[in-house]
Amino acid sequence: MNKSSLIEFIATQDDVASKAAAGRIVDALFDKVSDTLAAGEEVSIAGIGTFHVVAREAREGRNPQSGETIQIPAKNVPKFRAGKKLKDAVNG
Repeated sequence: MNKSSLIEFIATQDDVASKAAAGRIVDALFDKVSDTLAAGEEVSIAGIGTFHVVAREAREGRNPQSGETIQIPAKNVPKFRAGKKLKDAVNG
C-alpha cells in the first residue's frame, strides 16, 4: 500500500466527502507524526505501534566506489516498534 492507495481507501469510508478531503486527512496525519518526532517525542498508536527517534553516533565508513575511509556524521533517525495487535495480525 502506498499513500495514494491509502487516500483512495479513506475516501471510500462513509464520513469522507471526497478524495481531496481524504488527501488532506492523510497529509495532516503524516505532518503531525513528523512534527512530533522532530520535537523529540514519541507517537504511540494503540494496536499499531510506536514511532520514536534514536540518536545515531558519528562513525567511520567506507566509500564503496573508492574504498576511501569517510566520516559519517551523527544524526537522529526515526524508528518503529510494532505493537502486539499488529504482530499478531501479521503472524496469523
